[in-house]
Amino acid sequence: MNIADLVQTRYTTKAFDPTRQLSAEQVSQIETLLRFSPSSTNSQPWHFFVAGSAEGKARIAKATSGGYAFNEAKVLNASHVVVFCSRASIDDQHLETLLQQEAADGRFANEEARAGQHRGRSHFVNMHRFELRDAHHWMEKQVYLSVGTLLLGAAAMQIDACPIEGFDQKILDEELGLRAKGFTSAVIVALGYRSDSDFNAKLPKSRLPADSVITRL
Repeated sequence: MNIADLVQTRYTTKAFDPTRQLSAEQVSQIETLLRFSPSSTNSQPWHFFVAGSAEGKARIAKATSGGYAFNEAKVLNASHVVVFCSRASIDDQHLETLLQQEAADGRFANEEARAGQHRGRSHFVNMHRFELRDAHHWMEKQVYLSVGTLLLGAAAMQIDACPIEGFDQKILDEELGLRAKGFTSAVIVALGYRSDSDFNAKLPKSRLPADSVITRL
């Protein structure tokens, strides 16, 4: 597999075939991609809703009403839909949970290493919480790293995907009870297999020339 070929052939799917579904093994791999996505200081400020049932997708599709109706069929006809959520805040309890998990996974050679990790992560978290005051924006950037991981991973699995920002966040947050859970929705990704009616599948890729976006030092 040539990763450079993948990024040149994957594309945003505009229409899904509702008769084709991902296998349980593929869904398990998708969930692994989500869990093991990178994040700054391993902060993992996210939660993912994975909908594969008609009922689950219909709940998410409520957020594509009105001015976002052009995205409704993508949500309903996809095999699975992932809602990416960012934490509303990173509190001390989340920091401690991360630290305990890292310790359980054998990340620390000794207590000094554990304390150093906690100090380092807390430094950046508190910088965004209290000095820069952009903590939510910073956390959402980490969520988008997981979006990129999923899109490239799906392409490697020959699964079609469509990232969706066109939805009513308020409706989706209320439908999934996100505020009470301490999260806000950020982006949706629909996954499955393209329909024969997908016009975008037949169009060539278009990117700015390398020399206009890359400076080699």
